[in-house]
Amino acid sequence: MTLQEAVQQATVGLGYDLVEIERSAGGLLRVTIDHPWTSGLGQPITVDDCERVTRQLQYLLEVEEVEYRRLEVASPGIDRPLRADADFRRFAGEVVDVVLRLPIGADAAGHVSASRKKFRGILEAGEGGRWRVLWSDEPEPKPGQRVSRKRAAPVFQVLEFSLDELKEARLAPIVNFKGRAAPGESGE
Repeated sequence: MTLQEAVQQATVGLGYDLVEIERSAGGLLRVTIDHPWTSGLGQPITVDDCERVTRQLQYLLEVEEVEYRRLEVASPGIDRPLRADADFRRFAGEVVDVVLRLPIGADAAGHVSASRKKFRGILEAGEGGRWRVLWSDEPEPKPGQRVSRKRAAPVFQVLEFSLDELKEARLAPIVNFKGRAAPGESGE
């Protein structure tokens, strides 16, 4: 049994999803966990959750004779990586950062740089197992800045891709430090 399979089996057995495993220089073994997704908002990973998984993994790694110096179990954080199709379905409608393996070419109007690989936009499901990101290069208004009613709505472009074309995808780390929803956003 590989390390990935063993850790996957242990975390699922405890009622968590395995997001990723990372081995670093110096013997650090980092395991990222999350609660399984059910429709609606999920609950965050707590310190107690991490402690519970850490205790179980310490026993498992000793039995499997895995070499490591330090074990770290953590939540995925606000910039959670998206890897599987289930992750993309779970976070459809959210703002994501996408990095393609290969740069895309410019369209007929020349809107996209021929060497561009990074995009930030709203994730949507596409046709036939493909995904889309709606994005715009126009800057967002600064917090507290008044926006003229005469200002034209931003022009959105669509990037369509499959999971095979991705190098990396993550939730965009957007934080509202004021603690309340911006005008036009729901507080849910």
